[in-house]
Amino acid sequence: MALSQHEIWTESAYLAYEDDSEFKHEFANGEVVAMTGASLKHSLICVNTSTTLNIQLANKDCGVVSNDVRLQIVRKRHYRYPDVMVFCGDPEFFDERIDTITNPTLIIEVLSESTEIIDRNQKLDEYLQIETLQEYILISQKEAKIERYLRRESGDWLYTKATDLEGQLKLPSIDCQLMLADVYNKVAFDSETEA
Repeated sequence: MALSQHEIWTESAYLAYEDDSEFKHEFANGEVVAMTGASLKHSLICVNTSTTLNIQLANKDCGVVSNDVRLQIVRKRHYRYPDVMVFCGDPEFFDERIDTITNPTLIIEVLSESTEIIDRNQKLDEYLQIETLQEYILISQKEAKIERYLRRESGDWLYTKATDLEGQLKLPSIDCQLMLADVYNKVAFDSETEA
């Protein structure tokens, strides 16, 4: 839900507010939006995904971070908390703030009913403008489905999806893969969807 203390927030006002807040908020188009709590499914998918990537990246120069680390989208001056981010090489911090990075290689959002439209539209547009970003991943909670946008050498983005718990999705930007069975480990789907 949007906060109403100010009609239009400045970037500096948002950062000061966020520093003093007990809860996380995103910032886009001058609006500060409170982050909502996550479901059990959402949390399991995030932890499973982070774990499998962290294991695969153990001996590589990349790090996996959760939604406790903020992302600044430099071109838009927006701030987001992606569910999972991977950065390669040293993290680049905004204004020496070790809680805000600017150079993700891969971003993952776990879709929910309340965020799916934003993740598929507004965040997609924002994330694809990040110069270091090579892959944007969307993971469904409703069914075994992972979607990927992969930056090609031409600068175009290639869309691919993997479905079915037997499936897998390669992540060329970090030389890893997501096995859907690992991502959805211990996740119960609703009655009519594929489990």
